[in-house]
Amino acid sequence: MRILVLNCGSSSVKYELMDLAGAGELARGLIERVGMENAVVNHHYISGDSFKDLKLVRNVPTHREGIRILIDLLLDQEHGVIEDIDEIYGIGHRVVHGGEGYTDSAYITEDVKKDIRDCIELAPLHNPHHLAGIEATETLIPDHPQVAVFDTAFHQTMPEKAFMYAFPYDLYKKHGIRKYGFHGTSHKYVSHKAARLLDKDLSELKIISCHLGNGASLCAVSGGRSIDTSMGFTPLSGLIMGTRTGDFDPAVILYLMNKEALSLSEVNTLINRHSGLYGVSGLSRDFREILKDAREGGARSRLALDMFVYRIKHYIGAYTAKMNGLDVLIFTAGIGSNSSELRELVCKDMDFLGIRIDPELNRECAQGVISPPDDPLKVMCIPTNEELLIARETERIIKERTGEE
Repeated sequence: MRILVLNCGSSSVKYELMDLAGAGELARGLIERVGMENAVVNHHYISGDSFKDLKLVRNVPTHREGIRILIDLLLDQEHGVIEDIDEIYGIGHRVVHGGEGYTDSAYITEDVKKDIRDCIELAPLHNPHHLAGIEATETLIPDHPQVAVFDTAFHQTMPEKAFMYAFPYDLYKKHGIRKYGFHGTSHKYVSHKAARLLDKDLSELKIISCHLGNGASLCAVSGGRSIDTSMGFTPLSGLIMGTRTGDFDPAVILYLMNKEALSLSEVNTLINRHSGLYGVSGLSRDFREILKDAREGGARSRLALDMFVYRIKHYIGAYTAKMNGLDVLIFTAGIGSNSSELRELVCKDMDFLGIRIDPELNRECAQGVISPPDDPLKVMCIPTNEELLIARETERIIKERTGEE
């Protein structure tokens, strides 16, 4: 059962071919600088008993051309991993925004494509490129089923009191102004993974998932369902991120537009691209660089680090209260999975909630429990695998559609 997973960004195509029957990952790659000169193709493929890397520079003017190149690489006699395109059972696409209409992944039809197109105004930096990837795949791999796996779908179980904003209700009905949430595939994957690792029934667990990367969000998962998440109408709100502000008083925008004579476009750039860890530190959006500078005495980097940790603690406390308890705290994504120091800082002085970590387990653990073995509240480090979840969702949706066992 071979599934091709695609994630088309504004200037990139990320791909992975998986064999869900047991062989696991067969190939993955990233095509960067789509639409620009000298696009870079990084292809990582299995050869014999090991993986090899291939790096190419190509002219990739469109996503369609990028997908054609990756298909050629998958079929290539020397660098490929399949002999015939029909070995691919289906194609799963990461789609950031599905609006309110999708509580699950969806078999792609003309109606689904229309709905993705209708959500472009809600995710203008993402949905157009996802749609371009879907339509290119239809042309290049005709008659192969495609599935959209929506980042927003997992959060559609939030109650109204969690997703509504206190605007006039007509604005919600007219324009869909509400919290949608993102990183849903990651939060869903690590929640299910935690339950399996602990040999617990997911329906009985209260979980907080901390997806901490350049983009970051927390999610309260009760009984396997998202009941709240820190990102909102857009991925801007919630935690402080690499270049995004996270939560702030929206009146600041009006104030700055007046004081600095900023346009709407300039304000949008300010709060999304020049703020966050980068804006406070004045150094970088890369957490590793900020952490290193903070250790060496960089005052602004230390402030950025302290603010980042403080905001995470804030949401952990809030979500624990909303769920009336906590069984599992998960750290995932680039920072959450790889920075033992960050995990230690977040969990420090949280023992009143039952949150503690074992220093040695925290330093050494790549996946699993990092809290003291006898503690009832489990703190865990679980690397996310959104591609695997998308592949599994793709297989499930196609089988449901076709009636296969």
